[in-house]
Amino acid sequence: MTFQDLNLNTPLYNALNDLGFTTPTPIQAEAFNVVSSGKDMVGIAQTGTGKTFAYMLPILKNLKYSEQETPRILILVPTRELVVQVVEEIEKLAKYINVRVLGVYGGTNINTQKQAIADGIDILVATPGRFYDLALSRVLQLKTIQRLVIDEVDVMLDLGFRHQLINIFDILPERRQNVMFSATMTHDVDELISDFFKSPERVSIAVSGTPLENILQQRYNVPNFYTKINLLTHLLNDREAFNKVLIFIGYKKLADLLFENLESQFHDECCVIHSNKTQNYRLRSIEQFRNGENRILVATDVMARGLDIDNISHVINFDTPDYPENYMHRIGRTGRAEREGISVLFSTENEMESVEKIETLMNMRIPLVEFPENVIISDELIEEERPQIKERNNPTKKDENIGAAFHEKKAKNKKENLGGSYKFKIAEKYKKPKTRGDKNYNKRNKK
Repeated sequence: MTFQDLNLNTPLYNALNDLGFTTPTPIQAEAFNVVSSGKDMVGIAQTGTGKTFAYMLPILKNLKYSEQETPRILILVPTRELVVQVVEEIEKLAKYINVRVLGVYGGTNINTQKQAIADGIDILVATPGRFYDLALSRVLQLKTIQRLVIDEVDVMLDLGFRHQLINIFDILPERRQNVMFSATMTHDVDELISDFFKSPERVSIAVSGTPLENILQQRYNVPNFYTKINLLTHLLNDREAFNKVLIFIGYKKLADLLFENLESQFHDECCVIHSNKTQNYRLRSIEQFRNGENRILVATDVMARGLDIDNISHVINFDTPDYPENYMHRIGRTGRAEREGISVLFSTENEMESVEKIETLMNMRIPLVEFPENVIISDELIEEERPQIKERNNPTKKDENIGAAFHEKKAKNKKENLGGSYKFKIAEKYKKPKTRGDKNYNKRNKK
């Protein structure tokens, strides 16, 4: 199949030609007719399979020119970086179409965004929190929204956006099309679909957890954090092979610690992103990595989820994620657009249970690579790796032998708290005088 088979219009064909795209990906081909029909749809596809174009091609084809100021299409994504990325993708696709696109997210001036909304928009791309704030301010009118697209919904639920999504469903027009895309089908995602979608059609392109065939996976057994740094430094010294490396690590604190160690070895070659960094810092780090100014990017799972960065040579899992689905999303950052990629997993003895879960999900073993002889094995441990010592006379809160602390209240503390009602009784008994000079007012009223 080619894009010609989808019967698109000339402006879209011109934009696709400029981008050099001739053949739709499987999710783009399967989703096109369903989204065009106006039915609710749930799309399950791995990251890097062209999901943005999968919903934007049919939407832009059927979006008629209008001068109305209120938005007709709402696209919700979990992070600020994805808002920027989706807006850029839409602008590329809508290059020859007269359509107004706006991206809004938290951490920036809401008044500037209110003014941009008042100027008129057709497509709004937003994070759930900022969208809800704008809707409550009444600047953003929702009555004209015809289609709702929720991208990376499983990440939204992981980030705790469930209640915000429910609130958004409640304030949107009832007559609308719902389109949802997710890389994994979890219980929470299925529950959300059951509650708010009307007989949705499901389009699934690959079983959740199936690895991309063009990614070579490898694994090293490594005893601790600092030995992992030594091994990572050894690998990164091969600048020709490891020319664009995305390193995943689970926690922000450890991401900063890893970045500090790498920066001392590879000065001006590294950058880092996680949620504690400012918006400008994160965007600048991503842009420098995308443009090749930095060849190493350290990232936490949430920040790098869904980012579309071409030509990543290696994804290095500095730690083994607890949830096997997160491993799938990590390695999906490489081997994109039919290119070959390499994924490397570092795992300690304590992480072997997580490794087994990943291998069970993929139904395959990750090949184990022999640990290099010239890499120093460190004895130094970080705080999280040190054994927890319980003091006999100073038990921690987690000690199961701790009993409840209890003693009887003193008599003076057993008095009943009459609260507000008592206050009103006193006010009734001792009324204020009507005038300041009438000191005998209360005495007269007692008679």
